Order: sequence, then C-alpha cells, then structure tokens
Amino acid sequence: MDKKIIMYTDGGSRNNPGPAAIGVYIETLGKKYSQYLGERTNNEAEYEALIFGLKKIKSLIGKEESRRAIVDCFLDSELVVKQLKHEYKLTEQHIQELFLKVWNLMLDFKGVKFYHIRREENTVADALVNQALDEIEKQDSLL
Repeated sequence: MDKKIIMYTDGGSRNNPGPAAIGVYIETLGKKYSQYLGERTNNEAEYEALIFGLKKIKSLIGKEESRRAIVDCFLDSELVVKQLKHEYKLTEQHIQELFLKVWNLMLDFKGVKFYHIRREENTVADALVNQALDEIEKQDSLL
C-alpha cells in the first residue's frame, strides 16, 4: 500500500544573497525543522529546503517504506516548482546542481510531486525560516 506524505518547505535569504535558512514541515509525520545555511540566495535556500526535507523523510521512514511513498511537496517558490516541472529552464550552474540533487533524491520514492502555493498557505515552513534567521541575528548582536 502506498504511503502519502505531505511536506511544506521554504527557504529564505535576507538581502538576497545574504544570511539564509530553511524551514521544513513534514505534516504527515508531525515533524518541523529549521536550519541556518549561511550565505545563499533565495532560490538556493528553496532548493536546499527541499533537499533537506526529502532526505529527512527517507531517514525517518526508512528505505523500504520510502519506495512505497508518494511525497507531495508544497513550496511558495513558483520558480523552483516550474523548474522542477521542466516548465522553466535552469540557467545557473549552481542551481542545476541543486536541481540534480532533488532529482536523484526523487528516485528513492515511488513518487514526488511539486505544488506551488501562496506564501499565506506556507505559514509553518515560513515561520521556521524566520525563526532560524532571527536566532542567528540575535547571536550576532550578542558578539
């Protein structure tokens, strides 16, 4: 029997490029993650969030169950979703490399689908990004 997993991801960069972070909410598994990335662009952070989330799902449910899982990925980056659906070209080499990482991770699952949603529908992942960025800013201001 197939297992359906719903995941919301977001990546953000302040001053693009600038300090960046990811937020991942794996709704089906009730898991939330945020992580500071360092200097990145918004698009790089969006891809990094997706990569992190797919790896995390596989580690949480295991290799065998991953092969039966269909992952619905909800992102508020229209650009990334359209690139992953082959509607937009990949022109930058570093983005092509991140795209390939996602593509290779997709092989671990029965299916992976990408959906563009409005930012207002991605509040949990967005809040996780801001939490990680706020924490790093707070640490920097204490130095």
